[in-house]
Amino acid sequence: MRAATALEKPRQGWAGLWNISFGFFGIQIGFALQNANMSRVFQSLGSSIDDLPALWIAAPLTGLLVQPIVGHLSDRTWLGRLGRRRPYFLAGAVLATIALLAMPESGGLLMAAMLLWMLDASLNISMEPFRAFVGDMLRKDQHTAGYAVQTAFIGAGAVAGSLFPYVLDHLGVSNLAEPGGIPDTVRFSFRAGGVILLLAVLWTVLTTREYAPEQQAAFHEAEASEASAGARSLAARSKWSALPWIAAGAFAASVVRFWNLEKEVYLLGALLAGYGLAVLAAIGLARAGRGTSMLAGIVGDFSGMPPIMKRLAFVQFFSWSALFIMWINTTPVVAQYHFGSADPASAAYQAAGNWVGVLFSVYNGVAAIAALALLPRLAERLGKARTHAACLVLGASGFAGFMVTRDPDLLIVCEIGIGVAWASILAMPYAILASNLPQSKLGVFMGLFNVFVVLPQLLVATVMGSIMKAFFPGEPIWTMGFAAGTSLVAAFASLRLGRDV
Repeated sequence: MRAATALEKPRQGWAGLWNISFGFFGIQIGFALQNANMSRVFQSLGSSIDDLPALWIAAPLTGLLVQPIVGHLSDRTWLGRLGRRRPYFLAGAVLATIALLAMPESGGLLMAAMLLWMLDASLNISMEPFRAFVGDMLRKDQHTAGYAVQTAFIGAGAVAGSLFPYVLDHLGVSNLAEPGGIPDTVRFSFRAGGVILLLAVLWTVLTTREYAPEQQAAFHEAEASEASAGARSLAARSKWSALPWIAAGAFAASVVRFWNLEKEVYLLGALLAGYGLAVLAAIGLARAGRGTSMLAGIVGDFSGMPPIMKRLAFVQFFSWSALFIMWINTTPVVAQYHFGSADPASAAYQAAGNWVGVLFSVYNGVAAIAALALLPRLAERLGKARTHAACLVLGASGFAGFMVTRDPDLLIVCEIGIGVAWASILAMPYAILASNLPQSKLGVFMGLFNVFVVLPQLLVATVMGSIMKAFFPGEPIWTMGFAAGTSLVAAFASLRLGRDV
């Protein structure tokens, strides 16, 4: 007998697209305030510059752990009128607001570090379900538009959050502080950001209503048999399959001293070994008939990712590698090669730092515009995969431009290409996933996809420094060449996703 055709979700107008993603504007303000000001807060409270990487490691590590867990739980949540994803939006926003309000009042370095963990965890609790929420609420032919609108809010939130202290300074708020204190510009920025974050998320919570589980089942009838596939494949695996992960972790930790690598590589080793132990435990749970447990479910889903997600993970890994290289190295590159000073105490170096803030605002602003004005039209003509490849090539051109121009004003042109790539990185992979993943596991797969955002960050923060010391000492400009190269690798990998993607 022929299966019944699944129902189609109603088409959303622009007001619906706005309401679905407006909360992300507030979440991104929180991330922007964190990224732009936490090193300043830590150093104001007495941290040395050498300790900053260890304090900052909270951000990627928190996302790596929180997002798959929240995704797994939100797939299985239904709280009546509050729905499936919105409880996590709201809980994360309330906790993040508390952290933002408390951060400037930190009495010491330990309190600030703990609040950073709380802030990053809370932002991730809110952010992860937002990715799946677009897929929940929209039909497939609107996924590109939905993630484009979300990307526009990300860009707008990043610009607003990054410029808060700068604007307050120009409005006459004090940008100075007593030793061990935090400037009023930062203090008021965190307070305003906390309030805006909560209000923006409340807007989405109050103006949207999720489809009930019965409705989602009617929209996606063919997916019922996929719910336990990960657990079945996990139960059939040998426990010896966990050994390579544990061995890789032990090897990574053992070579730190031998090759004089950065100490953060120890964390990479711990993560690899930890995943191996998780695989071992998950196999045991699956064989004992507890395949529906959270650990078995997450590990089974990670090891049983759909083919499209595996290919897209490769694209994601290299595209985010380029981004992290840029974020870490743009200031020293611009200072040394475009402002003529590598001395952090010099006025030229500080002027370069201010200009980098302008450049970063440019690429975020370009991303917000490109997400709405360019990406949907390109995707309609070229397909999502080819659109992503074209945008990544533009990004590679922008990175390469840093190596061929010495005029700091011309770097704005480079940032335009990078901004288009950034828009696509934030939109296209998620639009592709939402159109090709089982709806019943959209949350956990979106959370697991974050692994391929975090791993490049950990590798760039550790291995890149060792490469530069060995081959290009004192020449940070070559990092932009690496960024261009990895972006091109991601572009070619995107073309291999298939013509119909």
